[in-house]
Amino acid sequence: MKSIRVSEFGEPSVLKLEEVPDPVAAAGQVVVKLHAIGVNPVETYVRKGIYGPRAFPYTPGSDGAGVVETVGPGVTAFKPGDRVYVSTAVSGTYAEKALCTVAGVHPLPASVSFEQGAALGVPYATAYQALRHRARAEAGETLLIHGATGGVGVAAVQIARAMGLRVIGTGGSQRGRSMILKEGAHHALDHTASGYLDEVMSLTGGNGVNLILEMLANVNLAKDLTVLAKFGRVVVIGNRGKIEIDPRETMKRDAEIRGMTLFNATERDLHAIHSALVAGLENGSLRPIVGQTLALAEAAKAHEEVMKPSGAFGKIVLRP
Repeated sequence: MKSIRVSEFGEPSVLKLEEVPDPVAAAGQVVVKLHAIGVNPVETYVRKGIYGPRAFPYTPGSDGAGVVETVGPGVTAFKPGDRVYVSTAVSGTYAEKALCTVAGVHPLPASVSFEQGAALGVPYATAYQALRHRARAEAGETLLIHGATGGVGVAAVQIARAMGLRVIGTGGSQRGRSMILKEGAHHALDHTASGYLDEVMSLTGGNGVNLILEMLANVNLAKDLTVLAKFGRVVVIGNRGKIEIDPRETMKRDAEIRGMTLFNATERDLHAIHSALVAGLENGSLRPIVGQTLALAEAAKAHEEVMKPSGAFGKIVLRP
């Protein structure tokens, strides 16, 4: 089968399309023939070596969707031909096929396309973990999603609305802002415009927001603290550098800054997350948005696109 392989840390050019042996399912494992593959910013950090040593060569990726091809001994939850999405893979997902544990594979309703299924794993699980388990969001609270037009942001808009939150999202393009309004955000602000945080305060009657999901903390965290309500929480989902903040802004509000990475989610967390996501797909409250589809051989271009600083629009997907 064809697979993207990485043999050294470096720029996107280290992503090479190669022929590798087909995976074989052992006990408790499933081989999925992938029809679509999700691309996430975290995979660029791994490629650069930011997340530590790797055994080379490796195949990137954890997200995808397709059809179960074979199952290993003892697997009863899935059978060949089942439509599934993948949230973690033993072999990586930037390939025509992926070897997965049963826990990393989830039912994909017939109403959801494979491209949409490939947009679920990291973005929707991250958004759910941030809102439900880290922010402990409650119905009736007001949420600011700072960077709402990318994969995680769109997921957070939809999940937050299903949870009964009032949602203010920001985006760097008119296209993106129109999209998050369509997906349920009550307000969409241009975070490239001066004074947009004044509008946040105006929309909340001067009280500020209860929750902030922050996708670019190195740019926004200091500003976030100034628009939090008393007892507000910021959950840091994305960051690309250092920032200086004034801790007094947290003191005045009894505010909290909570970091998160999906890597720290427990098995119990993940079971709850994906049970909720499958239910949301079935009832239509979750509708993944795919902004761009590229060929598997264009993985390097996908890594460049996913790290562009503004104008995000949904999820980037590769097709084998």
